Amino acid sequence: MGRSRKGRDVSGWLLVDKPAGMTSTAVVNKVRWAFEAKKAGHAGTLDPDATGMLPIALGEATKTIAYLGEALKGYDFTARWGAATTTDDAEGAVIATSEGRPTEDQIRAALPQFIGDIRQVPPQFSAVKVDGERAYDIARGGETMELEARDLHVDALKLVAMPDAHHAVLHFVCGSGGYVRAIARDLGESLGCLGHVLRLRRTWVGPFDVEDAVSMDRVEALARTPEIDALLKPVAMALCDLPELRATEAGAARLRNGNPGQVLPGAAEYGDMAWASFQDQPVAVGRLRGSELHPERVFNL
Repeated sequence: MGRSRKGRDVSGWLLVDKPAGMTSTAVVNKVRWAFEAKKAGHAGTLDPDATGMLPIALGEATKTIAYLGEALKGYDFTARWGAATTTDDAEGAVIATSEGRPTEDQIRAALPQFIGDIRQVPPQFSAVKVDGERAYDIARGGETMELEARDLHVDALKLVAMPDAHHAVLHFVCGSGGYVRAIARDLGESLGCLGHVLRLRRTWVGPFDVEDAVSMDRVEALARTPEIDALLKPVAMALCDLPELRATEAGAARLRNGNPGQVLPGAAEYGDMAWASFQDQPVAVGRLRGSELHPERVFNL
């Protein structure tokens, strides 16, 4: 018989402004400890040196992570021209240099090719799997891989500022699976000057904005106190892109048991994905079939 996981049945989203120097996994582990939570996960990895919006799901909120999979994400980053690195950011070793520096007009003219539905080759140091191994583990061994290009939707790529000839500040909005480091690398190659990411900050993920996030110092200051739960956002916040339907009392009871349950008419049509609520709490996510929601995820709140 398996051992039960210790911890509190606490549920909700914690929006963390991740500091530089911590991995996303380390942040999740620290948050889970601070809340004494049974379950925790995050929506979208940030590189250790990147900062900004890292949404962390606790308890029943972990069941909603999948519904953020296609959510757009916004980034502000600084590209450094004149050098390519092994990691496509400032942490890697320089592998090539260039004396060329692009003008503002040249940068703006190059951006449209990276907007829309594009194909992107992940960085050598990335979490992509190659024959069952993570690319970054292979790259650390000194091996160079031929990684396959992947589909990526880029909603926006804008030049924000040019502090000097060597740097450009850009705003980037993309869908799932995008690498900012690859954008800096490919943009530098397109401009003929080479480039890598110097600084990276994620400003939002779907409905979550970094302006609403808390620092890790705040989390640690409130760790394992009754006051820490006030930092949590509702579980249903991650379901904002799905229509909400109100469940009847009998329907909510059936849904909580994993059975189709009756919902009241709303914005969803037959076959649509939607989520059902009862007494202002999410009950289930599933597909609408007639007057019933057929659950794929059930919440115990």
